[in-house]
Amino acid sequence: MSVRQGTWAIVLAGGDGTRLSSLTTDERGDAVPKQFCSLNGGPSLLQEALQRARRIVPRERVCTIVARQHERHWRHMLWSLPARNVIVQPRNCGTANGVLLGLLHILERDPFAHIVFLPADHYVRDEALLADSMRTAAMFVTRDRDGLTLVGIEPDDIDIELGYIVPGDPVKDGIRRVAQFVEKPTAASAHDLIARGAVWNSFIFWAHATTLLALIRSRLPEIVEEMTNALARDWRGDEGTPALEDLYERLPVIDFSRAVMQDAESVLRVSTAPACGWTDLGTPRRVVQTLQRLKLASAIQPPERALPAPTYVDLAANCALATNWTQWIP
Repeated sequence: MSVRQGTWAIVLAGGDGTRLSSLTTDERGDAVPKQFCSLNGGPSLLQEALQRARRIVPRERVCTIVARQHERHWRHMLWSLPARNVIVQPRNCGTANGVLLGLLHILERDPFAHIVFLPADHYVRDEALLADSMRTAAMFVTRDRDGLTLVGIEPDDIDIELGYIVPGDPVKDGIRRVAQFVEKPTAASAHDLIARGAVWNSFIFWAHATTLLALIRSRLPEIVEEMTNALARDWRGDEGTPALEDLYERLPVIDFSRAVMQDAESVLRVSTAPACGWTDLGTPRRVVQTLQRLKLASAIQPPERALPAPTYVDLAANCALATNWTQWIP
């Protein structure tokens, strides 16, 4: 089976990006979620993630999860997607709820789908290298319905803010079982994990839709039941307050990695991508480090006057405006 047949992509773009708010403030003084920002004056990170998805999946099967409170940021960025492929959450309630909502939407349209989930707020220097690893994972998933396949990145540094995956026994085609999954270890633990061959969890992952739903249901049965029922009522057009709106008023914020992946090693697989300049740009330090690696350090200089507002909030320009940016040098 071709990778593109029956394959869907969901770009996760509902986060608030609060950890990077010191670099994502716009000309009005509002913190903009980083997925709607540019690294250095080019396309937004969300637009780059959509292009990343289209390396694997046709445009008509690329979807994105967004939050209603961010509409002024995403509305003009998503014009190229079919309207029904923009899945709007009433509010951001964490990655677990976002993954589940997107999954249920795809299952309604294609019960036999396999899906790749991609974060919208990462940077990749070598997109072609990452795409090759994504295709390897995709080909495996089309033949194996039993688990969830993660794309791991060979680390080039110790970073305690990332998740780590320790590969286990080989399965086939370079895919391995997951021996251990650790979210945000200590520096000493991260050093030990890398020595054991651990890779960074990119949070790019593949699964058959029904397999993923079963896994989430085993961890979050009440939320799966409530969201399934709420969508069914809304799709029927029942009168009154939309059921999904009502549910999101009560939903807790749940992280997918902690609530679903962690301690689920028996159903996890990993495909390792070579170091490809991947980063989640999760902290000002990582932004500065990425700009330095791109030889854009000259862009990080205190300006003589305020820079003009870019089309999108520009992380490099905001680094330049930060008088204390040197504290973020690795």
